[in-house]
Amino acid sequence: MKERIPDSVLEEADEVVNIDLTAEELITRLKAGKIYKSDKVPIALNNFFKTENILQLRELALKEVALRVEKKVENEVVVSCVGVRHEKFMVCISSQEKIPRHIIRKAARLATRYNTSFIALYVQTPRESADRIDLARQRYLLNHFKLVTELGGEVVQEQSKDVLGSIIAVCKEKQITTVCMGSPSFALPDSLFMILKYRKFVSKLAKANIDLIILA
Repeated sequence: MKERIPDSVLEEADEVVNIDLTAEELITRLKAGKIYKSDKVPIALNNFFKTENILQLRELALKEVALRVEKKVENEVVVSCVGVRHEKFMVCISSQEKIPRHIIRKAARLATRYNTSFIALYVQTPRESADRIDLARQRYLLNHFKLVTELGGEVVQEQSKDVLGSIIAVCKEKQITTVCMGSPSFALPDSLFMILKYRKFVSKLAKANIDLIILA
């Protein structure tokens, strides 16, 4: 799509104003030659300029403007109020190949939506120490760290046998409000023990008023 405005233009704008038209009004303008030359109108009507496409674009535009208004209110009005919770996200990543990149991108989008920062936490267990981790997993980790940096996040590395305990500790240190992680897997024969440990972890998050988001 060559007619798309880059996101960077919107980010640099001091103000974004939405000029809203219904799908019917836009199609009428198109037929009147106010968008394309007359020879391109039939092609446009049979391809992109269909009511369902225009409605989806209209929804995206309205959401974008509403989000920016919300951010402006938070920055100029709410920030001065006492007791306001300022969101800060943390995504938990591992040395797996694909899943961490998926949740990194989702966590980055959530942070952007709330106009805040995020960090990516990797807890290195003894079995993934520098002298034991294989080269493939090292490359995956480096790529994950690079992606976090590209998306404006901060990489935090910890060494511990207790992954869940480290997550809690870093949350308190970094004043995290929301933890994002992939779906937990409970493999036999230690599944019951891990479920109990996970429930204790969730309970500690709740006591610290930290939200948990499971990203599928």
